[in-house]
Amino acid sequence: MPASPFVRHLPDTVFNLSRNQLLLLLLAFAAVVIFTGIGLRSPWPADEPRFAEVAREMVASGQWLIPMRGGEFYPDKPPVFMWSIAFFYWLTGNLKIAFLLPNALCSLLTLGLVFDLGTRLWNQRTGAIAVMLLMLAPQFVIQAQKAQIDAMVACWIAVACYGLIRHFFTGPAWGWYFVGWAFMGLGIITKGVGFLPALMLIPIVVMKLRDRALFRGTLTWRCALGPLAMLAVVAAWLIPMVLYVNNLGTEEALAYRNNILFKQTGERYADSWGHIQPWYYYLTSVIPSLWFPLPLLLLALIRPLSETARYRPIIPVLLGWIALVIVFFSLSPGKRGVYLLPALPMLALILAPLLSSQKPAGWFPPLLTGVQFLLGIALMAVGVLAWNDHPRLVEKVADYSTDPAKLHEAGTFVFVIGLAWLITLFGFWRSRALGRLFLAMMITWLLLGTWGYRILEPLRTPRNVLAAVEQHIPPGGQLGMIDFREQFLLFSKRDFTHFSFFTGREQENRNAWLWMSETEDSYLLVADQIKLPCFTKEGAIPVGTAHRDSYLLLTDEQMNPSCTPPDKVKRFTTPEPGSWQD
Repeated sequence: MPASPFVRHLPDTVFNLSRNQLLLLLLAFAAVVIFTGIGLRSPWPADEPRFAEVAREMVASGQWLIPMRGGEFYPDKPPVFMWSIAFFYWLTGNLKIAFLLPNALCSLLTLGLVFDLGTRLWNQRTGAIAVMLLMLAPQFVIQAQKAQIDAMVACWIAVACYGLIRHFFTGPAWGWYFVGWAFMGLGIITKGVGFLPALMLIPIVVMKLRDRALFRGTLTWRCALGPLAMLAVVAAWLIPMVLYVNNLGTEEALAYRNNILFKQTGERYADSWGHIQPWYYYLTSVIPSLWFPLPLLLLALIRPLSETARYRPIIPVLLGWIALVIVFFSLSPGKRGVYLLPALPMLALILAPLLSSQKPAGWFPPLLTGVQFLLGIALMAVGVLAWNDHPRLVEKVADYSTDPAKLHEAGTFVFVIGLAWLITLFGFWRSRALGRLFLAMMITWLLLGTWGYRILEPLRTPRNVLAAVEQHIPPGGQLGMIDFREQFLLFSKRDFTHFSFFTGREQENRNAWLWMSETEDSYLLVADQIKLPCFTKEGAIPVGTAHRDSYLLLTDEQMNPSCTPPDKVKRFTTPEPGSWQD
């Protein structure tokens, strides 16, 4: 059997290790890449400050059952991911560490599961290749190093797929079968799509109908009990939540229940109100870039893939499942690239045994070499343009900072990344194209998690705006915000008041005016482009730019003499939410 492009130059002793030793070696390497940077940066928009603030409030209030943001119910997502951040925050007392730990650990678990399946279904070499293929796809490491929900739900889906595969392809293993369904339930209360592994039953049943000898002893009526395990896990949170909401009986609590059960599930899927994209979005904009180079590798191995699929049912089943996942998300008008992440581990598992024993088509290595060369040159060119204050780059950076030194430092960073890509290309010219690309990508992630984080941290947080606000608010002064963003709430060292995320802008204006009229030493932070019918911007204090917006600080002097009272008084004050930074 010819050696894989990934492992041809590795010492044979690596593959003479025991299975557990090889797994630990791979996970140690992955941990270095994924964990680099934890503790070096704060939560960054769009989603991270929201989840971090929800977790912070869980620990501060002791109320963990229903997520709350700024003292107001947060109905967009179930609580499991926020629970995990809150747990690590409670354990460590350090939010900068806690908010990134759950996804980092979940990603290591996903890699371990992929290795184990590759080893059980084929051999250790295949398992190791599957791990490296998964790490090579940019989307996997990007999400492993972020605090979005998707890496965690992808992990639970991977566990569920693992359970089904152990049962149907190495079983019968009824224990793993029901564990798989239980983790689908955990996935649902993490993010509603946790049921996706159940779609694997469709190609399994189709293959069973074509060949009655398949899945004997595993595909029985007992399988119908699986959903009960899923529902039991969902009920473990759902029932206490519903009872708690019914006991409160408030309008806000009932709205939370209805939102999380209906609007954020079926309605969001069938009639999305955000991230609207055409049906082909994933095929043209997500898979080619975020899964690169795995889609090209699939095409380069299409002949051995078709041959292997004839006698290894696992291949068509996983291919069918991946296709169903892509179709499922493509049918919804609302699309985000990260939605497809759960399918990526199974694609790596499909490609690994083929790459372990077969060479890709002849066009694949030179194409990969050309892409690495062109990307290296392009990155270095961007760095040079940044050094020379290219107008378009200046305009882009101006959304975050007007300091030219920031652009020059970012240019140096990008230039070094491009240089690293070229050095790995020419320094390891005799190595395989996939191996060179893998090395370049790993160096990129390590540089991003250290040097890159240091550059981006002041640009991705509102600390500069809030520091300017501090200079104008006396001790004991109160800070409010219209159209608030979680990052301002999370980083504010003053008591922070907002006027409900779920009211219209006009009602926010009225509530803010009423709050300022009733509160001594009150100040209002607003984005410059927001219309303020109850205030004037004349004489407002500019406090800087953050997250592509310029901000103003309003005092009593900017209040209009009168303002129509709000339909309902709504104000939520969070005491010193930014104290975690001390």
